[in-house]
Amino acid sequence: MGALEGMRVLDMTQYEAGTSCTQLLGWLGADVVKIESPRGDPGRGVATPAGLPQYFLNYNSNKRSVAIDLAHEEGRALLLRMAPRFDVFVENYGPGVIEKLDIGYEVMREASPAIIYARLKGFGLSGPYAGYLSYDWVAQAAAGTFSVTGERDGPPTRPGPTIGDSGTGAQLALAITAAYVQRQRTGEGQFIEISMQEAVTLFMRTLGLRDWGEAPQERTGNRRGPGTDVYPCKPGGPNDYLFTMIVTSAQWDAFSVAIGHPELMDDPRFATPRLRHEHGEALYALVAAWTRERTKHEAMRELGEAGVPCSATLDTLELFTDPHLRERGLVEELEHPELGAVKVMRMPARLSGSQVPLTPAPMLGQHTREVLAELGFADAEVAALHERGVLR
Repeated sequence: MGALEGMRVLDMTQYEAGTSCTQLLGWLGADVVKIESPRGDPGRGVATPAGLPQYFLNYNSNKRSVAIDLAHEEGRALLLRMAPRFDVFVENYGPGVIEKLDIGYEVMREASPAIIYARLKGFGLSGPYAGYLSYDWVAQAAAGTFSVTGERDGPPTRPGPTIGDSGTGAQLALAITAAYVQRQRTGEGQFIEISMQEAVTLFMRTLGLRDWGEAPQERTGNRRGPGTDVYPCKPGGPNDYLFTMIVTSAQWDAFSVAIGHPELMDDPRFATPRLRHEHGEALYALVAAWTRERTKHEAMRELGEAGVPCSATLDTLELFTDPHLRERGLVEELEHPELGAVKVMRMPARLSGSQVPLTPAPMLGQHTREVLAELGFADAEVAALHERGVLR
């Protein structure tokens, strides 16, 4: 069984932040019913150059889709009739949308007193920025990640990973799971709110610790200290680099021996981390001469087997071809009813007692009749709602 088997989730999310939250719950066994407008989650329209909706596919596996026009009074009433059969409601629409639809926490709690009601917003529900729109990189800029990314003399730089969206979604999924466990003891639901700005700030704790609350962290580029840098490898492509991160004296000694320069262990220029930093250019040139004679994978294998923390800088295509990730099965190929074979990532965490098969993201409204039938709605009523445009 899945760890969260029995949990039922009304998923009114779009794009990535909220959808990653509900996907995690689905991966753990919850029954996630995605409530979409007749137009569908806008994420469905984000396509690859080949035309595949890979964005939607990779954030909506293990869900079912019900298409309801909530702007229609009958659609709103239908959602409130569905609510008592669910444990959790999650939304991440823009500021004011839920209020306009009049399906806020108090309204939903009246329909379902034990509901766990979760809201994800760029800047939260209070404070001067509460009404501002936000996306992942907006939240990251507001949380400081731009300010620490880039070269020392360069401008703030946008980080690549979408930790504003997926990072906030993961934190919200944990909060929902905790509230669900608490409800097993108390029988009571609760309201959960999370701000993307604050969620990303949580990931900034390490960089900010040096001058915690006293001074801004400077940008340092790739060079974070002696032996912590990226080094060029052959054949010299845009991602043919090796990253090393040397922290301990034992790692420094292993590094020196592995690159064929054991004399570095006794070289007075590199006797301490501070001295290595002062002679960083000389050290970089020496290491780069060694890495340029090897591919990034060869260099990674030699140093990794010697006990030096390092990695080849894998590009996004290599994430699908890397032998380590392939052996561990991070990416699975599923059969989609419309698109055929599609590649999607599975949940990274592995639970020995929770086995939940990966299922493809649903087509818009694919499960409308199925879900409503499970909830006890008569076929004739569902058909009439379809005819009036309330359902798709």
